Amino acid sequence: MDAEISRDTDAAQQIELYRRQYFQLIDPQHLTLPHPDVLRLPQVQEEIYSKLFSDKNVPFLPPARFRFRVLKALIDILHEGFQDPEEDEISDSLTACFAQLVSQPSVSEIDSAQEKSYVTYTAPIHGSDAPSVTTLEARSTLASSGNTGVRTWEAALRLGSYLFSDAGRQHVAGMNIIELGAGTGFLSILCAKHLNARFVMATDGSSEVVNELQSTLFLNGLEEPQTIQARVLKWGHVLIGGIQARVRVRWLTCFWTYDETSIPALTSTLREVFAQYQGAKAVISATLRNPKTLDAFMRACASNHFRVQRLQIPLAKEENQLGFFFPTSTPILIFMITGGQTNSDSLNTSEESQ
Repeated sequence: MDAEISRDTDAAQQIELYRRQYFQLIDPQHLTLPHPDVLRLPQVQEEIYSKLFSDKNVPFLPPARFRFRVLKALIDILHEGFQDPEEDEISDSLTACFAQLVSQPSVSEIDSAQEKSYVTYTAPIHGSDAPSVTTLEARSTLASSGNTGVRTWEAALRLGSYLFSDAGRQHVAGMNIIELGAGTGFLSILCAKHLNARFVMATDGSSEVVNELQSTLFLNGLEEPQTIQARVLKWGHVLIGGIQARVRVRWLTCFWTYDETSIPALTSTLREVFAQYQGAKAVISATLRNPKTLDAFMRACASNHFRVQRLQIPLAKEENQLGFFFPTSTPILIFMITGGQTNSDSLNTSEESQ
C-alpha cells in the first residue's frame, strides 16, 4: 500500500513539473516529460489533457503553435514507449486535440514569436497549489534597447526565486516597495500578492508598458490601489507624486540594464530614493552578459558613495528547479545596495550550486 502511494505521489510530481514548465512556455525540447511508464497510463494521459490542453479547464491556453509542438513531442514519446500494441494506446482526448491543432491555419515562427501570450510562473515549491503569477508577454523577444519591458527576464526569475525563499521573503513582508523597470510586473505582483508586501509601486519608463501592466494587475486579481499601483517613472527623473505620501520605503527592486549609457540615470534615481527614504535598501539582479557594464555600474556606485554587497545565494541547477525556471549558463548576480557609504565591498563572483 505504501509503495502504491509513493508511486502515485511520484507520478503526480512529474505531471506537476511538466505542467509548470509548459505554462511558462519553456521550449518543448527542454520540457521534463514524465517517465514513459507513467505516460502510458490512461489516467495520466487524461490528466495531462485536462490540465494542459482542455479549453474548458485551462483559462489561459498557450499559443496554438506551442501547443502543437508540445503535443506532437508528447505523442512521439508515447509511440516510442509503447510495449504492447494491443494494450498501449493514446487517449482519444489527446488524439482529438492534436487533430484540431493540425487543422488550424499555420502561423510562421517569426509571427508566432512576436505575438504576446499568457505566461504563468509557478513558485519553486512542491504542491499543485503553489502560488503563481500570470503575465501577457512576448517570451521570444531578445534583449535590446526599447523592448526590455515586453517579457520577464531571467534576472527577474532568479530574484523572484530568492525573494520566495525563507531568507528572501523576510525582506518583503510588511515592507513598502518600489520596483524600477517593472516591465511585465512579475516581481511587483509576486511581492504584492504572495509575499505580503505592505505596498508596492511598480514603475517603468514606458507609458505603454505601464498601461499593459495595469491589465496584468487585474489579471492577477490585484485591483486595490492601496496594495499596488503602476506609475511611469523614467530613470533620472524626479519621483512622481503618490510615492512620497507612503511610509518610508525599506526595499527597492531594480531591473538590470544592459545599456551602459543608462547607468548615470539609474544611479541618479537610486541616489534620490536613498536621500528621500531613510533606511531604504535596493536589490539589483544582473545577468552578467557584459562585465564592462557591471564594472561601469560599480564605478558609478562608488562615485555616489553607495555600499554594494553581493548576496551569496545558493543556485539551483536547472534540472533541480521546481518553478520560476531560468537558465544557469550565464551568471546572474544579485546585489544589495544602500546609500551613504564611502566604498563598495569587494566582489566574489563565484556561485554555489545545489
